[in-house]
Amino acid sequence: MDIRSMLCCFTNRKENKKKESTWRIFSLKELHSATNNFNYDNKLGEGGFGSVYWGQLWDGSQIAVKRLKVYSNKAEMEFAVEVEILARVRHKNLLSLRGYCAEGQERLIVYDYMPNLSLLSHLHGQHSAECLLSWNRRMNIAIGSAEGILYLHHHATPHIIHRDIKASNVLLDADFNAQVADFGFAKLIPDGATHVTTRVKGTLGYLAPEYAMLGKASESCDVYSFGILLLELASGKKPIEKVNATTRRSITEWALPLVCERKFSEIADPKLKGDYSAEELKRVTLIGLTCARNQAEKRPTILEVVELLKGESKEKFAALENDEMFSTPHAADCNDGVSVADDSSDFVSEDKERNREIENVGS
Repeated sequence: MDIRSMLCCFTNRKENKKKESTWRIFSLKELHSATNNFNYDNKLGEGGFGSVYWGQLWDGSQIAVKRLKVYSNKAEMEFAVEVEILARVRHKNLLSLRGYCAEGQERLIVYDYMPNLSLLSHLHGQHSAECLLSWNRRMNIAIGSAEGILYLHHHATPHIIHRDIKASNVLLDADFNAQVADFGFAKLIPDGATHVTTRVKGTLGYLAPEYAMLGKASESCDVYSFGILLLELASGKKPIEKVNATTRRSITEWALPLVCERKFSEIADPKLKGDYSAEELKRVTLIGLTCARNQAEKRPTILEVVELLKGESKEKFAALENDEMFSTPHAADCNDGVSVADDSSDFVSEDKERNREIENVGS
């Protein structure tokens, strides 16, 4: 089936489910008008896929428009995959599709505009100095993101692997509620399948080792990436940081020894200035490290992660806290973020990172 046929199927599916769908097909003229002809001043970010622009429709509603910059079969397929998946999913913690445009060689996806941009912008980017992420907001972002991923893994039909969970793909609405975004790399998992083998795509520092080395994508790979995200939220550190001119260290390498010594206060983001729940900080850190274990079979499911984050089972958390992983650091317990890729020193930390995907790994 070619791309146009796929898009026709999406549109026909919408016609059959009008009560469930709120997206529509936009004209190129309409999107030119909304974004002031894709004016540079309207640009929100840029990546390998192209650029994202702020726009305002005739009714006053604000939108974000992703515009593919290169017309190719590969870009066309990613466009179609994202439209297909966004058209399938409806959850308060997943970014909603407003519609799309496919005219000539233009491929555009339209979303609701998120006024507080991405989690990345608050942890490491343009808003990081403003210290808008209180501890309560961080906990809400952690739980909301996990619930969005839970929907993909357990409630979507068929189940969906995101494959690119990271701080720049967690967007924040006006109330700092999390919405997981960017489904261009997502994969549908057939019923009964434990994983799919695929070309590796993603971002250094977030990739589960079995995926980076073997191309085996599963729900557990998303759990791994989410574990890194939790450690970022707690500490304010990037997934991989430069120690000196020749050495880079992953966030798990840095955090695990501190946890083993029960030095949780040294993990807390300094920007919080001590204003956080010590118990919740410990919980988030332990869950993050457990999610980011090297061995996929030892990671929790996202369902268990949500339960643990909400503090719904003291018994399960006690078992987690007493895991041997946190008694003595073991090299095999947490991936060092370096050995899984030849060029792991090339950490991509800004919204421009798509043009530096590690497609060469396992291809």
